[in-house]
Amino acid sequence: MKLLKVLTKRDQLFMVLILIFIFGQVWLELQLPAYMQAITVLIQTPGSELEQIMSVGGFMILAALGSLIFSMLVAVLIANVAANFAANLRERLFDTVLSLSVEDIGGFSKASLITRSTNDITQIQVFLVMGLQMLIRSPIMATWAILRISNTEWAWTMATMIAAIILFLIIGLAMYFAIPKFKRRQKFTDQLNLITRENLTGMDVIRAYNAETYQTDKFEQVNTDFTNTNIFVSRIMAIMQPSILIIMNVLTLAIYWIGAILIQNTTAGNEVVLFSEMIVFTTYAIQVIMSLLMLIVVFVIFPQAKVSGDRILEVLDTKSTIIEGTETKSKEDHLGEVEFRNVCFRYPHSENNILKNISFKVKAGGTTAIIGATGSGKSTLINLIPRFYDVTAGEVLVNGRNVKEYTEKALNNTIGFVTQSAVLFSGNIKENIAYGENAREEITENKIQEAAEIAQASEFIEKLEEKYQSPVAQGGTNFSGGQKQRITIARAIAREPDILIFDDSFSALDFKTDRQLRSALKHEMPQTTKIIVAQRVGTIKMVDQIIVLEKGHIVGIGTHQELLETNKVYQEIAHSQLSEEELT
Repeated sequence: MKLLKVLTKRDQLFMVLILIFIFGQVWLELQLPAYMQAITVLIQTPGSELEQIMSVGGFMILAALGSLIFSMLVAVLIANVAANFAANLRERLFDTVLSLSVEDIGGFSKASLITRSTNDITQIQVFLVMGLQMLIRSPIMATWAILRISNTEWAWTMATMIAAIILFLIIGLAMYFAIPKFKRRQKFTDQLNLITRENLTGMDVIRAYNAETYQTDKFEQVNTDFTNTNIFVSRIMAIMQPSILIIMNVLTLAIYWIGAILIQNTTAGNEVVLFSEMIVFTTYAIQVIMSLLMLIVVFVIFPQAKVSGDRILEVLDTKSTIIEGTETKSKEDHLGEVEFRNVCFRYPHSENNILKNISFKVKAGGTTAIIGATGSGKSTLINLIPRFYDVTAGEVLVNGRNVKEYTEKALNNTIGFVTQSAVLFSGNIKENIAYGENAREEITENKIQEAAEIAQASEFIEKLEEKYQSPVAQGGTNFSGGQKQRITIARAIAREPDILIFDDSFSALDFKTDRQLRSALKHEMPQTTKIIVAQRVGTIKMVDQIIVLEKGHIVGIGTHQELLETNKVYQEIAHSQLSEEELT
């Protein structure tokens, strides 16, 4: 019911029309037994005219045609509603995932989010197409049919009620055992997607280590669990249909058996009326059972849809832990400044702080490098600037304001962020450089080319046959690591942000390209603040400020020469990479 809020007003109108058409369809179908009774009486009544029988038969044909037309209209409308509903739900789920923080998304695996956006929504769409009509039609048909036969012989009614109760017991037991299995099946679907995704992305490593058998065994285990769960559910559902058919046949026999006794004991002259009532009652009773049989189909797909719906709602109901601020403007006299004030941070569900009492300031237009051993907290530190995570204690200031005061859009527009792994999107080079909201209108051809030149990317782009229109495969697999890094750096530069952040984004570049790129950044973007996470001491010797991290603490701040003279941690890093001549 929560998910139905996604329905548009147009779809809600269609739902009302569907309900009206189903009522019309059921009413016309329930007229058919009455016409059959009338024809039966006319045939067995002496003196009946053929015209009378043909007249009733004509109305019967019209009722059948009307029911068919209503049925076709309902099918068309439900298919339309289901398709629109799935599209809107998929879009809403996609938007929700994009709005969540890195911390929030960490609660769901990527494979699970993909399954929820595809398989789970498809399950609900199938339920709407196949089940919605039956779910509305069957109770109406069963209730209306029971009301029509409720004033007939109590023995017939009792037999029908007993059959209905037995049916509901069978359905209830089947659902009791099936629903937990449906939940397990969706989890196994997530695991299958996860292992398949790992195999595809790690194919080179798997082959290099001859781990095909190991990976196959992992997949086979999950695949076997998934298959066994499917078999269990299929067995339960397979038992249900013959059970219903047996009950239907037994009910028909019971009605005729009771009818034979009643006809035998009735007074002379009432046999025809009682026989016609028995025919009509049998038809209505079969319609009741058939309605319940259609409900069985609904109950087969409903548990799957329910599990899928719960999984989708789990994502939609997730509230971002990062509360957006209201400020859209920076302080003009602090443009380009970044400051950390007594910042502490720990990841969710972690007991210990990763960063401890971090305080430093980056002046506007300056270049600051952050260096330290693996696991010292370098990437974690810079992830706090664009609010990928929120600090546990203290505050981070950008352009003179606490990052929590900004709207998400305003903060993102202030920063150009280049991630550790180069991320490219399918399209072409131009689209990847001019990336972001309204980027195609705001970033001109000249800006794209200038950004590529600063990033040292124009060198290889100009050699391509289609230049900036050259296609980019999914993930940028048609470019080398260094080329991908330069395109992502150009993307950040093209935005002309106040602050540029590089999370070890030069690791795939050779020393010559690295030096040229840093020189271009210094001369072409002197007003832009640059924060660089670095691994190589040789590439950061000339920056304005170097911050040395060790186990989440700042153990040194200064220039290369100052740290080389006074800081033991920096000395160890520097001496492990450079000779004495290279250090000076």
